Amino acid sequence: MSDFCISVTDEYIGKRVDVFVSDKCELTRSAAQKLIETGMVTLFDKALSKNYKLRLGDEISVTLPEPTELEAIPQNIPIEIVYEDDDLLVVNKPKGMVVHPAAGNTDGTLVNALMYHCAGRLSSINGVIRPGIVHRIDKNTSGLLMVAKTDAAHNFLAAQIKEHSFTREYVAIVCGSFKEAEGTIDAPIGRHHIDRKKMCVTDKNSKNAVTHYYTLEKFSGYSLVRFVLETGRTHQIRVHSSYKGHAILGDDVYGKPVNDFEGQCLHARKLGFIHPTTNKYMEFECELPDYFEKTLSKLREGRNV
Repeated sequence: MSDFCISVTDEYIGKRVDVFVSDKCELTRSAAQKLIETGMVTLFDKALSKNYKLRLGDEISVTLPEPTELEAIPQNIPIEIVYEDDDLLVVNKPKGMVVHPAAGNTDGTLVNALMYHCAGRLSSINGVIRPGIVHRIDKNTSGLLMVAKTDAAHNFLAAQIKEHSFTREYVAIVCGSFKEAEGTIDAPIGRHHIDRKKMCVTDKNSKNAVTHYYTLEKFSGYSLVRFVLETGRTHQIRVHSSYKGHAILGDDVYGKPVNDFEGQCLHARKLGFIHPTTNKYMEFECELPDYFEKTLSKLREGRNV
């Protein structure tokens, strides 16, 4: 168990304690409420209800249970391997596949498939739940992903990401069209202050985030856009594009749900890096998935998505 004692400051006066705990402990609202319901949130050793209104100077005690470590197991799941050698793999991840196990997705992930394919020979730097994972792409984003087999390769590749020398290009269908055909979105990204599962553009507890975009085609109500990442923040392209008023088509978190639509039109098309052993630059590119191509065909023919 981990215990915290947090003082209530001006901006939280009159707010509910579940909002306060969610913000301060970086939990979802439901997770904060569960803590409160189980008596893990107290004031002067007295358990609080989730709708308790905070007062200036309240000292809120929060007890967080130790996280339960999940165990990833090898599973014989087909994956498309674009490239492989003794140091690394490049995988073309399908839309809908989670990268690593987490609560609610304990198996059937890319990591489970990699553990079977590589017979456990993956880097250990990111722990037992994320073996080999140098960088992630979202569940509903398709495309190229780098995987390291050794710790040395992992460190070498991660350094390139940190130095912004790692090539990562995406293609997306966005709602509407950017005012300028190409440009740069330079806006810091941090955790959303209410919904802790979401990210947003904010100056509070954020990290710099830079995305370059290039409009490839325009349709009625939509555009095909190439995005190039300079930094790699969580949900970066989805957040930046939505922030500019052009959410990714099919993104039901940062945009609007589309009836009967197959999925999110965001694809990691190109990946480039210096190889950790040969020191030579390598670059890979993969085609758009079928559902993405079908959507483009409809738009080019002037039909609804």
